[in-house]
Amino acid sequence: MLNRVILIGRLTRDPELRYTASGVAMTTFSLAVDRNYVNQQGERGTDFIRITVWRKLAETCANHLGKGRLVAIEGRLQTRSYETPEGQKRTVTDVVADEVRFLDWPKEGRGPAAGTLSGAGPVTGGGMEVSGGGFNQDFSDIGTEVDMGDDDLPF
Repeated sequence: MLNRVILIGRLTRDPELRYTASGVAMTTFSLAVDRNYVNQQGERGTDFIRITVWRKLAETCANHLGKGRLVAIEGRLQTRSYETPEGQKRTVTDVVADEVRFLDWPKEGRGPAAGTLSGAGPVTGGGMEVSGGGFNQDFSDIGTEVDMGDDDLPF
């Protein structure tokens, strides 16, 4: 059996970070994903998909993502049911993300740029390294000149 979902879209709101009773971090946000066709009026439809992220990755997403950021999500589809206080049965479908890829630069120019984050230990990509939920790369010198001689080049 296979249950894998890959989505690319923009956050519709800032992520919400919460903790379970046992102290496990959980972040939720909604992702707007455009459909790949237009209707008769020439408008492109959009789906709004709820994303759930757990543990260190949840804290990283809550700290470094915001409304409007472009991300790629990889995870699994999960459906759950619950009953409202009024006795109505509800069914909710979420994507539980185990990998989040930042596809654009933050508006303020700080924090992680394009790169991959996952819940499975240190990950490198896009010029950053993620280890233990912290970012070890300083992006403040982007765009500055680097003084290199011919002997410094590897080729």
